[in-house]
Amino acid sequence: MSEHEITTPEDLDKDIDSNYKPPPEKSINELLEIDQEDESLRKYKETLLGQAKAGPIIVEPDNPRKVIVKRLVLVPADRQELSLDLTGDLSKLKKETFVIKEGVSYKIRIEFIVQREIVHGLKYVQKTSKLGIQVDKLTHMVGSYAPKAEIQSYTTPAEDAPSGMISRGSYTVQSLFTDDDKNEHLKWEWTFEIKKDWKD
Repeated sequence: MSEHEITTPEDLDKDIDSNYKPPPEKSINELLEIDQEDESLRKYKETLLGQAKAGPIIVEPDNPRKVIVKRLVLVPADRQELSLDLTGDLSKLKKETFVIKEGVSYKIRIEFIVQREIVHGLKYVQKTSKLGIQVDKLTHMVGSYAPKAEIQSYTTPAEDAPSGMISRGSYTVQSLFTDDDKNEHLKWEWTFEIKKDWKD
């Protein structure tokens, strides 16, 4: 589906307010050094930064990225979670198809690590296509995160899978994890299939 591939973060970001200008990026040390005379602000920043105020947090030394996306988890209502490992060969994900019962309520959870520096304005953008035609596009504002040794996560609001005979079938999803500075942390493609009932 090369004609429908995501080429840049901007391609998925067109619906976001173009008047928004992200604040200049600051290192953790710069943030700790400014406004030192304001005791309450200093304490707030230290709380916000958590482990990072004690020194650089590098979880994967061989990985230069600030954000390392680990898993996408489909969280259907009253059903076992289904997950995609995003740390290996992403091209293989197209062969793994989630089966979703039509009309079911579900959420998507993204699990990731933030290391080295603060990341500002993370966004999860998702384009869904059926038979090569885009049928949906969602942008979820994830937020800003300080480095942390543990995995952090974001869960989307609940939404309902489409229902009815016309809605059944296979869908291709192009996902992008980006931020205010247009950094492309991870881009991947996966598929799901809407069926009348869960696959046993």
